[in-house]
Amino acid sequence: MAGASLLTLLDDIAAVLDDVALMSKVAARKTAGVLGDDLALNAQQVTGVAADRELPVVWGVAKGSLINKAILVPAALLISAFAPFLVTPLLMLGGLYLCYEGVEKLWHSWFHQHEEVEADLPADIDLESYEKEKIKGAVRTDFILSAEIIAITLGVVADTSFMTQVVTLCIIAVVMTAGVYGLVAAIVKLDDAGLYLVSRKNAGGFGKWLGNLLLAAAPALMKLLAVVGTLAMFMVGGGILVHGLHSVSEYFTHLAGMFSQVALVGPVIAYLLPTLLAALFGVVAGSLALLLVFVINRLRGATQAH
Repeated sequence: MAGASLLTLLDDIAAVLDDVALMSKVAARKTAGVLGDDLALNAQQVTGVAADRELPVVWGVAKGSLINKAILVPAALLISAFAPFLVTPLLMLGGLYLCYEGVEKLWHSWFHQHEEVEADLPADIDLESYEKEKIKGAVRTDFILSAEIIAITLGVVADTSFMTQVVTLCIIAVVMTAGVYGLVAAIVKLDDAGLYLVSRKNAGGFGKWLGNLLLAAAPALMKLLAVVGTLAMFMVGGGILVHGLHSVSEYFTHLAGMFSQVALVGPVIAYLLPTLLAALFGVVAGSLALLLVFVINRLRGATQAH
């Protein structure tokens, strides 16, 4: 009897593991787009620190990301169980915050360039505080993207058992964090790898060529990631907002469908247009949010002055 019970338990465990493996694969595919945005954003966020501090900063953000997911996974399960109607509004609030941050970055880069022309960092800056601010900013951004990853995964496993939901969410949380920050660490150390290859004793041939290539490519890659990271804020944030506003989403889909019959380029335009329109929607929403914050700060300043 005890042996039969043990076999039944093992069979149940095997079934759960099969479900977890299947659900994890599906969730990984569905969250791959967010993973790319997460990578671009975080690689861009952790640049600007001293070369010997890049990996500690990446590790600091990775730990913050794990803490984010340790908060988000149980919160998502609780919300899904007791207040599923809150999932979309909370995601939309996070999407709006991403758009706001994107517009704020553009505003700062366009209208405050004269403040940054002298040097990368002031000589008297507190590097420890600077690193902490970098990590905080990256962890805040990661929270929104992690929330979307968890929400997408929860949608995939919504009809499975509670245990399958928990294990799948935990697997996705750990794998995505390791994947993103492992790649971020590799990207920010590209120039160091190139320097090592070039400066080796008897460096020559393919090794020297590859080292020079990495040294030349690293700055361009970081600039590209800065642009892609900001664009990703609007694509992810705008996409969340549009997805939550069904009438807007349907209108964008309708517009894309109008181009699908155009010869040659029609299918490409129809495929890309909803994403581009969502990004533009994100820019508009972020601009309005920035304007609202500006007005509120002005009113608070005027009130305090009186």
